[in-house]
Amino acid sequence: MPETAAPTPDSLATPLSQAAAVPLPDADALAGRFPLTRSPRPASDDERAQVLSDLHFGSVFTDHMVHTRWTRGEGWSGHQVMPYGDLALSPAAAVLHYGQEVFEGIKAYRHADGSVWTFRPRYNAARLKVSARRLALPELAEEDVVASLVDLVRADEAWVPSGEGESLYLRPFMFASEAFLGVHAADVVDYYVIASPSGAYFTHGLTPISIWVTQDYHRAGRGGTGFAKTGGNYASSLLPQQEAAAKGCDQVCFLDDVTQTNLEELGGMNVMVVDADGTVRTPRLTGTILEGGTRSAIIRLLTDAGRRVVEETISLDGLVQDIRSGKVTEVFACGTAAVVVPLGRLMGRDFDVAITGSEVTREIHDRLTGIQYGRLEDPYGWMYRLV
Repeated sequence: MPETAAPTPDSLATPLSQAAAVPLPDADALAGRFPLTRSPRPASDDERAQVLSDLHFGSVFTDHMVHTRWTRGEGWSGHQVMPYGDLALSPAAAVLHYGQEVFEGIKAYRHADGSVWTFRPRYNAARLKVSARRLALPELAEEDVVASLVDLVRADEAWVPSGEGESLYLRPFMFASEAFLGVHAADVVDYYVIASPSGAYFTHGLTPISIWVTQDYHRAGRGGTGFAKTGGNYASSLLPQQEAAAKGCDQVCFLDDVTQTNLEELGGMNVMVVDADGTVRTPRLTGTILEGGTRSAIIRLLTDAGRRVVEETISLDGLVQDIRSGKVTEVFACGTAAVVVPLGRLMGRDFDVAITGSEVTREIHDRLTGIQYGRLEDPYGWMYRLV
């Protein structure tokens, strides 16, 4: 590891990171902004226990959900926690035709004493506002976003699992629900939060995954929506993900749309490269890359541990050469759902290289999940108690 750490990385001083650092009122002060109407048909204790005994990712949902509606000229109204159920939506709803939609992903963790916490909720709330602004959607106040998480988790606390690597995955989202077929920003928008008790995103844990680098498709373009968390970015990744699967790979990695030579991110995760001298490099934020909360937390942990972290342009050719020469010893991906996962193989049209190291990946995984699950001290105040 280098003796002298690099200056603080730029991403730790972005407007989003600064917004995320503003202290929140405690959960008791926010609770009740979304009043609860209890489900008349909640899952029984036995039904819930059966679900929690065999968890996967994002396939089962809790008894309740959050809802509020925005109307142009009136603002947000009708805050509530209501029974989980299907939505009644006009076939002409704007989201179905023009994709005016944004979302977030955040987890609630059960600690050993039974309390329930979440990780950097203001980061997700602030990023939801950034995404909404880009998609010409109304912005919901950050404290109201966090309050919606508080009220939903308190309604469905029994659904928060306690097993290793398990969590209650929370999905806030908003979309244009107004019925119209003209191309303009919607006058009616709905915000929801749903919750899903989930196991690990990658069931094999820290077993390395294989990556196909697509040179035919791009996740996002300059001036587009790459920095926003919106469904279209993920929809555009599905065909190349199928291409990756056909090549025998687990995930797809995208290159930039201008030079078509530089690493950007996976379909849903940021990428980090570990050099033999201990330096960690990650693609700089260009407006086409999602500014991940896990990414920024990892950069902070590495920097504070004295490790040199560099945000820079990383060329695909240079990375392949550095892996072959041994200059690069690890590559890993990070995101809310997966936390971190090592990359063991990088493939493309004319290259196929193996990556064997995982020391830093495991170090970061253990430190970050230790904080999230309350096993390690949280010197940053990242954890926020919900219940």
